[in-house]
Amino acid sequence: MSPVTTAGRRRDRPPVCIVGAGPAGLSAAVALKRRGISFRILDAGLRPGGIWDMGREDTPMYESAHFISSKTLSGFSDFPMPDAYADYPRHDRIQAYIEAYAEHHDLAAHIEFGATVTRAEPLEGDAWTVTWTRADRGQGHETFSALVVATGVTWHPNVPEIEGAADFQGELRHSKSYRAMDEFRGRRVLIVGAGNSGVDIACDAARTADRALLSLRRGYHFVPKYVFGTPSDVFAHSGPSLPAWIERRVFGFLVNRVLVGDLTRYGLPKPDHPILTSHPIMNTQVLHHLGHGDLTAKPDLERLEGTEAVFTDGSREEVDLVLLATGYRRAFPFLRLDEGGAAENGVDVRPDDLQLMLLHRGVPTLAFMGVFETDGAAYDLFGRQAEVVAGTFEALAEGGARAETLRRHIASDRPDLRGGRRYVDSERHAWYVTNEAYRPALARFSAALV
Repeated sequence: MSPVTTAGRRRDRPPVCIVGAGPAGLSAAVALKRRGISFRILDAGLRPGGIWDMGREDTPMYESAHFISSKTLSGFSDFPMPDAYADYPRHDRIQAYIEAYAEHHDLAAHIEFGATVTRAEPLEGDAWTVTWTRADRGQGHETFSALVVATGVTWHPNVPEIEGAADFQGELRHSKSYRAMDEFRGRRVLIVGAGNSGVDIACDAARTADRALLSLRRGYHFVPKYVFGTPSDVFAHSGPSLPAWIERRVFGFLVNRVLVGDLTRYGLPKPDHPILTSHPIMNTQVLHHLGHGDLTAKPDLERLEGTEAVFTDGSREEVDLVLLATGYRRAFPFLRLDEGGAAENGVDVRPDDLQLMLLHRGVPTLAFMGVFETDGAAYDLFGRQAEVVAGTFEALAEGGARAETLRRHIASDRPDLRGGRRYVDSERHAWYVTNEAYRPALARFSAALV
């Protein structure tokens, strides 16, 4: 097919719809723009940034938040973070960086801000109809050639059922509503959950609350942000590539015997899984606060009773505020699929539904950017995902035997995205990929599209 014919067909097709102007959505836009594919971005916020925009009322971001991977490895592949940035930039620096990336690629004209997508459903022939609302303009409605869901996965809180919650005499809420440590002053605070945001918030409580408690369901490995004066991810990448089982032993010895030591000395449970088989907790400040008595570790929360929290070891604590740092659900309430794929409040997407944790096997003009979990920085992977998405949409639009072969490949191919590594059995870790396996898998797919 001649370039003139191809270009003509691209102009005739409706644009691709990208939902979300965060890092993943912007990456998708850049890749589509490079291929001359028309697109529009719909975003509920008022500027690029997604969760990093503290001006949004619905963001889960908080004042003490910093990147947990270093600036050296965390930037977009074609737009490094500024040298002046700290090794682990604060949230406002990341927000500024994302805005600069959008400006660098001249994306503003393609973004409709303040647009909350309320419904997206496929039409015959792979097209999509998308509906959105704007407070100042009412409802919008348009047909698109393909759909990229790049909303991120930290908008819909996972709130576990807790016995006695309805009668609890204190305040109980999810950590998504948390913003700053002043909220803890004069209070007895219990943080439930020890993910990276949970331990960040626990450190804030340790500095300001009258009493600060951290409840953990299981033991975790705590990885320092620096190893011998070097950001830990840079240190890990600077060494030789090792088989997974050797890497676990070497890194486990370094962390657990040399840099961190016995976690039970801090009142923490011993990890019940090998290091590098769960999401790393990139925070050792929490150990500082535990060691100084400003924070107390508690086992899993069993129930709430009046003004008390009761734990699985039978101990009780008087608390005024229980903050649930219990993660988020991968929910896409605006999304509808054909029969068999629709749920009452959107689409329940599972890892096996997606080729490369990216392209929907049943509807290949639907892509989910950034829904994976990984053991390293994500922004570069967003760019690699975006190349796959743009190439796939281009090939499908051209049609013919090549497009049909691609559809079959998306539906049936199941590459190993973990490099043989096993992770703990949990909802979150079902979405895990390793950088060393995921990058080559994306590269192989991209090469097949050429």
